[in-house]
Amino acid sequence: MHNFRQLQIWKEGMEVTKQVYLLLAKFPSSEKFGLISQISRCAVSVPSNIAEGSSRPSSKEFAHFLSIALGSLFELETQLLLSAELSIVSFDDVELIIANLIQLQKKISVFRKTLF
Repeated sequence: MHNFRQLQIWKEGMEVTKQVYLLLAKFPSSEKFGLISQISRCAVSVPSNIAEGSSRPSSKEFAHFLSIALGSLFELETQLLLSAELSIVSFDDVELIIANLIQLQKKISVFRKTLF
């Protein structure tokens, strides 16, 4: 088992989630049950799945939860890009978050490989 609080990928997942929540404050309230809901669930899913997976007794199970976190990151990236394309927010607003998402995607992929 790993202590999730000490994992760099968990710390970065938490940071990305905070960045996303700050961005969501710029969204119109009409998106409350649309993109805001979907984006917030994806963002929270990343550090949550890292934490949950770290409690599992086998590396195989942990790797499965890391795969879910990774999938949430790709889903989140897509939703942020869509938000910018729909002019809900600007591309400048999502640029840094997406750069951080891509770095985290790479780090989770590398970490996942070390489990086997």
